Amino acid sequence: MIRAARATDAPAIMEIWNAVIRDTTITFTPTELTFAEVELKLAGPHPFLVWEEGSQVSGFARYFPFRSGEGYRFTVEHSIMLAPSAQGRGVGRALMLALFEHAVQADIHAMVAGISAENADAIAFHAIMGFETVATMPEVGFKFGRWIDLVLMQKRF
Repeated sequence: MIRAARATDAPAIMEIWNAVIRDTTITFTPTELTFAEVELKLAGPHPFLVWEEGSQVSGFARYFPFRSGEGYRFTVEHSIMLAPSAQGRGVGRALMLALFEHAVQADIHAMVAGISAENADAIAFHAIMGFETVATMPEVGFKFGRWIDLVLMQKRF
């Protein structure tokens, strides 16, 4: 089931997010998030959706401003992360479709994905979801002692 995230979801979200930070180059963030940081993101004004099965959150998707400035108000960037137990089961697709629906209702014109070039699965997933590759930025991320390219993909509504 997809629903809006609640403050009580912070521990599960933190577990999913920090595993990605700690173990992968899916995000270039090198430092795990604190409980307070996750709570702050959940309390923010931007959409934050979760996938819940039973009483367990096993994935989330959110969007937030792409850049500051009034001229960018119709463009957002998004994040989507799943626990291993939710991968390959259509959970990511369902979360993205719900995020798209929210974006369209909020008058969003474009959604951007910034994806590690090492994350071929995410690039393929976003292509299936209607995103187009618009740029590759060489060596803008640094993690685990090496430079990593960033692929920018965009979907217009």
